[in-house]
Amino acid sequence: MGRYTDPVCRLCRREGQKLFLKGERCFSNKCAVERRPYAPGAHGKTTQFKRRTESDYALQMREKQRARRLYGVLERQFRRYFAEASREKGRTGENLLSILERRIDNVLYRAGLARSRAEARQLVRYGHYQVNGHKVNIPSYLTKPGDVIAAVESHRSLEGLKIIQESGANVQVPNWLDVNPDLMTVKVLAVPARTDIQVPLNEQLIVEFYSR
Repeated sequence: MGRYTDPVCRLCRREGQKLFLKGERCFSNKCAVERRPYAPGAHGKTTQFKRRTESDYALQMREKQRARRLYGVLERQFRRYFAEASREKGRTGENLLSILERRIDNVLYRAGLARSRAEARQLVRYGHYQVNGHKVNIPSYLTKPGDVIAAVESHRSLEGLKIIQESGANVQVPNWLDVNPDLMTVKVLAVPARTDIQVPLNEQLIVEFYSR
């Protein structure tokens, strides 16, 4: 299973904004975007003040890369998601975001049962969560309305899960999820609409990129 293994803070610096890839670190003074507000690399600092006119292609590709990095998806899988979204009824861009939001790692993150999507992926891979009573260890598993995700009962006493449970107490949960933080369960109530997805993305640029 392919995954990004290099430092993730450089991804935020490349996009010029916080993607919240490091959990609580992103809210502290250790955040790389605040400490070094310029692109990574040897020429990142020297070129940050130069005016540059980006082509339509560059803008489209930048938005696609931002979406991939935000959700932690590699190119091949992201392209498959786009193909699936284009086959569904409705707007392709909104369908794409809905698919990405319904990944089990993202659902755990949105529910406050993980401090970042990367941490959620790790929890799923280690078999700490199950869906409808069946253990799932694939972070890309797509949930659907009616699914109930719950921490494996024998794992709820683990110190790591308790820390995450306490840190997620003040998370604002989207209305398409129903969370019971005490039992560490989350129920998917509906397919998220675009108004429910608060991400700094222009999905139309992604559609234009793949429609060239």
